[in-house]
Amino acid sequence: MELKQTGKLCLAIALAAPLGAAAGDMYKWQDAKGLWHFSDQPPEHGETYDTFQVEGEPHAMVTMRQEGPERTPTHVFFNRYYGPAQIELHLTESENVRSDPPLPARFVLPGQTERALVSFRPVDDQKGFRYRLAYRLVPGPPATELPTDLDFYPPFPAEDRFPISQGIDDARTHLDDGNRYAVDIAMPIGSPVMAARGGKVMEVEDDFHDKGKPDPKYIALANQIRILHDDGTMTVYAHLQPNSARVLPGARVEAGHWIANSGNTGYSTGPHLHFAVQMNIGMQLESLPFRFKVPGGGVMDPAHPQWLVGVLPMPR
Repeated sequence: MELKQTGKLCLAIALAAPLGAAAGDMYKWQDAKGLWHFSDQPPEHGETYDTFQVEGEPHAMVTMRQEGPERTPTHVFFNRYYGPAQIELHLTESENVRSDPPLPARFVLPGQTERALVSFRPVDDQKGFRYRLAYRLVPGPPATELPTDLDFYPPFPAEDRFPISQGIDDARTHLDDGNRYAVDIAMPIGSPVMAARGGKVMEVEDDFHDKGKPDPKYIALANQIRILHDDGTMTVYAHLQPNSARVLPGARVEAGHWIANSGNTGYSTGPHLHFAVQMNIGMQLESLPFRFKVPGGGVMDPAHPQWLVGVLPMPR
């Protein structure tokens, strides 16, 4: 995101931050007097109602507001994730201005936390000033060392087996750093998706209702869940079925917890689960190569298309 400050004018220019979505179910009903009501909450008095969906629109996972005097503005940032995220601030343009602290600078914001991060003032109080403040956000705590345990349970119950349709070394669509080592698992819509490791739910998105489309512009329109683990890694479960989430942001889950159902939303050519292990490395969301645990002990390398068999029992 860039903000341009010129004297008394502050203008939003562009966005550069991870996106989520804003959407949900809407309810329509007619009361005893014949009046129609539309609400995001169902009626309280037992009236018969119809439900329809309002499709989601991407929104930034970091928000910024400006406070203080116009000649000495302060910029306050809010991390929308339910877990830590790192934000980087820098100036792309400046004239007769100084910042406190000096930029560029990086900060770690706890989940659901708002903090004042930087303030500005003119170098010469008798002259005008201008600047462009740019920022970007990366989910997860900054890595201090790489994890040694990258073995995860298959994200579905022991009763099931599904084919890996795109493995780690079969990168037809997983070309960016955050998904280079992701895998696609061909799962029918409605199949239970389980946590591959215990952790804290950072993000839940399940309000996109459109069927998946084979167009990269729909990448930000996939329902997904992000779980942060104790070693700083994060697992991402994407293309989930709308309204299927069984966890809330901020909740802690154990491995094998039923978190949602597989679906076909966002950038997708057919029903499948996109699974990735990610970490914030140097202000860059990086995917990590991992292995799946197999029944009876041992692990497998999901490098190529092959069958994957569940290990953990289905929660009852």
